[in-house]
Amino acid sequence: MLEVNDLNVYYGAIHALKGISFHLEEGEIVALIGSNGAGKSSTLNTISGLLRSRTGEIKFQGENISETPPDEIVRRGIIQVPEGRRIFAPLTVTENLEMGAYIHNDRVQIEQDMEEMFNRFPRLRERRKQTGGTLSGGEQQMLAIARGLMARPKLLLLDEPSMGLAPLLVEQIFEIIQDINKRGTSILLVEQNAQMALSIADRGYVLETGKIILEDSADALLENPLVINAYLGG
Repeated sequence: MLEVNDLNVYYGAIHALKGISFHLEEGEIVALIGSNGAGKSSTLNTISGLLRSRTGEIKFQGENISETPPDEIVRRGIIQVPEGRRIFAPLTVTENLEMGAYIHNDRVQIEQDMEEMFNRFPRLRERRKQTGGTLSGGEQQMLAIARGLMARPKLLLLDEPSMGLAPLLVEQIFEIIQDINKRGTSILLVEQNAQMALSIADRGYVLETGKIILEDSADALLENPLVINAYLGG
């Protein structure tokens, strides 16, 4: 479904991604794990078209999207839920969800999608008239994911969904991610909580200073001494 080949991305003179290559099959959850500054968010932003690679290519469903504008990438079905939620704080929960559906014109379908989001996230139904900025961190994360789903993604890019959340809420968010995947959406998950990410992923890649240093099944990575020592508190 997604094929990333030889990405080299720079911020000025800083070489952020150094020849990154990986793939994701339809229906998979693939985790990208690594410490802060490893290049995880830069990878997602390059796939989304927000950053450009100097080399290589990105293929989605067999088509090269390396030069495709971000809005067209959204229309093709790749949706990113950004790090730090990035909800529209002055808008209500309902308005945030409507913003997620901006590429669709069928009003009836949008209303049905919104009802589905309220069924998946009952807390958002209770808060639907509240502005996004008044929600708790966990509620904002649910809203960010629901807003992404309103675009009806084929591939969902999740950037640090557990950041800043209490452990109980982290478990809840990861259950939601598994449910989204079971309903047919492929997921590329960037996450510092390696234990949680690998516990729900099919496969994983470990990034270090802009390079992929390890790739394996999620189960194998959970038992890999390198991963245990560096990322699982071993």
